[in-house]
Amino acid sequence: MTAEIDVLVLGGAGVDTIVHVPELPVPYADSVMIRPGIVTRAGQSGDFVALATSALGLRTHHLDMIGDDHEGDLVRALHRDHGVALTAVPQPCGTKRAVNLVDPGGRRLSLYDATRCSDTDRLPEETVRELAAAGRHAHVVITQPCAEALPVLRACGVTISTDLHDWDGANPYHEPFALAADLVFLSAAALADPEPVMRAITERGRARVVVATAGAEGAYLLADGELSHVPAVEPPAPVVDSNGAGDAFAAAFLYGWLRGEPAERCARYGAVAGAYACTVPSTRVASIGREELHARVADLAPGLPVSGA
Repeated sequence: MTAEIDVLVLGGAGVDTIVHVPELPVPYADSVMIRPGIVTRAGQSGDFVALATSALGLRTHHLDMIGDDHEGDLVRALHRDHGVALTAVPQPCGTKRAVNLVDPGGRRLSLYDATRCSDTDRLPEETVRELAAAGRHAHVVITQPCAEALPVLRACGVTISTDLHDWDGANPYHEPFALAADLVFLSAAALADPEPVMRAITERGRARVVVATAGAEGAYLLADGELSHVPAVEPPAPVVDSNGAGDAFAAAFLYGWLRGEPAERCARYGAVAGAYACTVPSTRVASIGREELHARVADLAPGLPVSGA
């Protein structure tokens, strides 16, 4: 049976309210005048990955729990406007929300509303099984209740990727994701030395490729037991917001990985896409396209092999 879905994204659908602040951490004051203003828009980790993989030509389907509320309408409209298929399971607690504080240099602090989920939430097993059966790969966001779907995905035989974000290597919440995935992304933000955590993931879990992004310092790639450094890429425009950069990196890496390209080239794709994402204002959602991605990677690493057209 030919796959109908290249990437099934589970979880991470939601709405962010963007607040531009003069600096982080925010100094105490009774009131602060905010410019360019406060904007609420759809787009959290799963949304960013889904839109980014779709923009690169991968057939993408997004599955998550979404409320029957205004925020849910924004999420549904985002997918509709970008042509990304969405299966929305009703969420009685409402659609996930966060407030992102963004400083002038593009750094952010995200405040997540923990009341928008319940420990009893579940993605319907039959829905997960049906979508996975039509797919090649599943990218699982670490939001509740995606951990419960991991055994079902494994049983369906699809490959799995996940992004652990700023995992410290110890928080037990992240472990099911880290150990079940074939391809693991994480941020080095909470790690003084990412290599021990990266190697522990491959030793204890299924992953043979682990990528730790390190912002302006680039990224670290562990593939086939060899650790290498991937340099950062100069953004094509001024950096305005780092929100979604890690998701863009993961989506572009997946684009190459699903085409059978070498891990080093996949990481180059990721570095280019992540740099591009940092130039997109936090008030909107936009992803790099396939032609621009290929052109920029070709300029950076003309000697690296490429598969397909």
